[in-house]
Amino acid sequence: MNAPLSSPQALSIERASRQAQVVAALQKVLPPHALLWHNEDTTPYECDGLTAYRERPLVVALPETQEQVQSVLKVCHALAVPVVARGAGTGLSGGAMPHRLGVTLSLAKFNQILQLDPVGRTATVQCGVRNLAISEAAAPHGLYYAPDPSSQIACTIGGNVAENSGGVHCLKYGLTVHNVLKVKGYTIEGEPIELGSQALDTPGYDLLSLITGSEGMLAVTTEVTVKLVPKPQLARCIMASFDDVRKAGEAVAAVIAAGIIPAGLEMMDGPMTVAVEDFVHAGYDLSAAAILLCESDGTPEEVEEEIGRMSAVLTAAGATAITVSRDEAQRLKFWSGRKNAFPASGRISPDYMCMDSTIPRKRLADILQAIAEMETKYGLKCLNVFHAGDGNLHPLILFDANDADQLKRCELFGADILETSVAMGGTVTGEHGVGIEKVNSMCVQFSAEENEQMFAVKRAFDPEGLLNPGKVIPTLNRCAEYGKMLVRSGAIKHPDLPRF
Repeated sequence: MNAPLSSPQALSIERASRQAQVVAALQKVLPPHALLWHNEDTTPYECDGLTAYRERPLVVALPETQEQVQSVLKVCHALAVPVVARGAGTGLSGGAMPHRLGVTLSLAKFNQILQLDPVGRTATVQCGVRNLAISEAAAPHGLYYAPDPSSQIACTIGGNVAENSGGVHCLKYGLTVHNVLKVKGYTIEGEPIELGSQALDTPGYDLLSLITGSEGMLAVTTEVTVKLVPKPQLARCIMASFDDVRKAGEAVAAVIAAGIIPAGLEMMDGPMTVAVEDFVHAGYDLSAAAILLCESDGTPEEVEEEIGRMSAVLTAAGATAITVSRDEAQRLKFWSGRKNAFPASGRISPDYMCMDSTIPRKRLADILQAIAEMETKYGLKCLNVFHAGDGNLHPLILFDANDADQLKRCELFGADILETSVAMGGTVTGEHGVGIEKVNSMCVQFSAEENEQMFAVKRAFDPEGLLNPGKVIPTLNRCAEYGKMLVRSGAIKHPDLPRF
């Protein structure tokens, strides 16, 4: 008598059977080179920028036309196969991690700028166009695309829409949602949709804002129309040093309270500054406990006046040194350090987990103090960098993913940061999205009733729950299990917050 199949064996057989069915169906709508299913071909798609969690997709589809995207979605819908849309894979919350029994829909081949209108100051691009490529194309017309996430050299506009990405200049120029006019794409059924317009407003519900930041759960974006803005005549950047992180945090609030909205207002603590300076030699003050980068842009007269005002506020707030960029090369050098904070961290640690939460600006010093205490509690180092002007935190927890205990402590450390951010009046995410990384922490941010309302919105677009399932919105059972885990680990700090 044959022994009964073990659970892993049964799952393997189920996967192989499902894979054969899906491949056979997709071969009818895609050319051979646009379909991958062998392990060696699908392994590069097993994670995004959050490398701590991996899953090999059942199949990877690489359509080249709108019609092929539509056909893939129709096939997957008919077979009840989950679909995970993927751009460049630079996301940091696991939003593009595959489903083991699903199709990863890679849109990397949609990389054309379809129209650039310098008079109307818009660009219409396919979803796979790189963020920076839009500004490069618009540069001859004296225009650029304002949102500039640190990964802008590689990240795609479709992914920016999915995550509502920001960047170091989002304080003055806004997030993706403030710079997108129209989105085209498809529902899971393959129905074409068009949200927004090139007018200032559209009738009915603001579905464009709903789709922006929806993390691929409502529709698949294939085309985006964005706003372009004039390049400033001049930009200069202040590097302000502080001997105490609390003073630096209070200086951020003081700048905004003075009625100044800098083009960029970033903060790095001492350990992060050291890591970055060793990597890019940006000219940072290594004696400082924290530094602020404060940028002004506009006409030469506007910049001179604003730099003077900011310097006065920073000095009054306790800055120990102030350096103003003397030319464009030095300004770009200052920012190159900030934009290379993540790779600089990767040079000094086998792995890091970049958290992303938002708090009121006045609590910056409090969260830094809390994170310092967590370093001792969890036995792991943390480097801190902030979009300080809008209170968006990016603590980078250093760990070794090959050590299961370190990974577990890193997860608890990250959850602690997010819970503390919520308790301070903030949110569990600012611009990186929820994905799989923060889905448990959504139990802390929102009640069961609130999560159910979010599920209701998803069901309106995706009744069967096939688009990027298992991410972003936690189920009631998931929240209950998460709460029990926190009780067992002794990690609960704020029992009044939702989590059950």
